[in-house]
Amino acid sequence: METTLVLIKPSGVQRGLIGEVISRFERKGLTIVGMKLRQLDSRILREHYAHLVDRPFFPSLERSMTATPVVCLALRGVDAVGVVRQMTGATNSRLAQPGTIRGDLGMSGQENIVHASDSPENAAIEVARFFGDGEIFDYTPCTLPAIYDPEEAAS
Repeated sequence: METTLVLIKPSGVQRGLIGEVISRFERKGLTIVGMKLRQLDSRILREHYAHLVDRPFFPSLERSMTATPVVCLALRGVDAVGVVRQMTGATNSRLAQPGTIRGDLGMSGQENIVHASDSPENAAIEVARFFGDGEIFDYTPCTLPAIYDPEEAAS
């Protein structure tokens, strides 16, 4: 099973969408193996968005991401990275399909409710960036047999 990172951004926090976003992931069958509220700072944002630091919109992104704490989620499931990416929708919320988190809840490219890891490799890096030792829990939910075929769950 894969573990992936989701950040509920300040736009989601300020709009009171934390429960809605978490509920969607839980209803899908993903397992929360880590969760915390964290105030981001320039250091972690420059590391996390290193590929965007030199872009002209980065100062605006940085202001947006430090407006309130974010909710950090580590979610586990079969193909969790891809499943979460499909659930979040296109980065620009106006272009995101209805039924996705951004498509249903957002109107902006920047204030787009959530960040989600884009690959298993980046998910491992990002989970380690936002969660320390002892903050990711390894357990088997009792609902697992109702979510996956036993062979799927073994992967």
